[in-house]
Amino acid sequence: MQIPHRCSLSLPGANSPAARLLQGPLVCAALAAILLSACRQPPPQSSVQQSPLTVEVAEVSLRDVPVTKEWIGTLDGRVNADIHAQVSGYLLQQNYKEGSFVRKGQLLFEIDPRPFQAALNQARGNLAHARGLLQQVAGNLAQSQARLGKADLDVKRYTPLAGIKAISQEEMDNALQSQLEARAGVEASQAAIEAAKAAIEAEQAAVYDAEVKLGFTNIASPIEGIAGIAKMQVGALVGPSGGELTTISTVDPIKAYFTLSEQEYLARHSRIQAGGPGVTAGNLELILADGSVHPHKGSFFMADRQMDLATGAIRIAALFPNPANVLRPGQYCRVRSVVEMRRNAVMVPQRAITELQGTSQVAVIGANNQVEIRPVKLGETIGSLRIVEQGLNQGEKIVVEGLQKIRGGMTVNPQVVASQAEAR
Repeated sequence: MQIPHRCSLSLPGANSPAARLLQGPLVCAALAAILLSACRQPPPQSSVQQSPLTVEVAEVSLRDVPVTKEWIGTLDGRVNADIHAQVSGYLLQQNYKEGSFVRKGQLLFEIDPRPFQAALNQARGNLAHARGLLQQVAGNLAQSQARLGKADLDVKRYTPLAGIKAISQEEMDNALQSQLEARAGVEASQAAIEAAKAAIEAEQAAVYDAEVKLGFTNIASPIEGIAGIAKMQVGALVGPSGGELTTISTVDPIKAYFTLSEQEYLARHSRIQAGGPGVTAGNLELILADGSVHPHKGSFFMADRQMDLATGAIRIAALFPNPANVLRPGQYCRVRSVVEMRRNAVMVPQRAITELQGTSQVAVIGANNQVEIRPVKLGETIGSLRIVEQGLNQGEKIVVEGLQKIRGGMTVNPQVVASQAEAR
């Protein structure tokens, strides 16, 4: 732009005749008008024009992508065994290291065995006494059988003699009476033997019960797994109603519980049973609280018997290998699974989408590089990309950088960039 020139006028000396002539009123007014007209020349117009705004754009593409879903879950042992004392007594010793791996049958606790050893000794003594009584009754039976045999012979011998009056009737009656007494004695001895045998069985049961109770003083692990913290210390009085001593959990494989809504369960039930994509064998990933992914994939294990009436959801269990026993019951986790494969899905970077009053929008570059703000219907998020259900077509270009500086109808200078985002 040119700067207007300053106006200047040289006048003769003040004392000259010409200067005195120019000092008249009319001459001064005319001279002022000439100077003002010379100074009011308009400046020339600017010749600089503003260039279009440069924005980064990406081309809409179609891709086959796996759609994943995540559920919040918790970990639990494959089998959890609560260890209780089955007899009452004082805890004498703890034989395992808390938090360590224990084998099936490994000794965990010892209860003072002396009262139970005494009870076992008494039961064994009672059993021996019952067996002695059986031997005594067996001897009595033999004597009764001998007397019965003699009485039978006397009756057999006296019967023909009594018929010919060779002996008196009194002698015959005495022989018959002795026979009856001997037979009664045999029957009584046989009943005593049965009673003695029953007593022996009762004492044998008492011995077995005492042996079992004595065995319960050594508390062993019923399963293989990780043993928890002991809840009773040495010297404590424990018993069947005294609470658990500790808990052992089988953690390889470990169980993950999560819930599916009724709609999700119905939609995926057939695929769960058939082994297709969904919550299926070898298709489950476990995401831990720190965001890391468990290196071993899991499998569907079971669905609960019924829906939860309060939440309308069903509990699902999955099993994950845990060879290093790193995962423990009670941990929070997320279970992720590929639920379907989307064919020819329209994919756009997440950063190309803006939200305005609940409506999702993208900036599309149209004819003559003009910007069109277009509403779209969004689908699932795949990594840093987003599926667009409606509103975009393959090959269209959308703005991915510079969205804050553009508006609908604006002409821009698009620069195509390749999207580096990839779906999982």
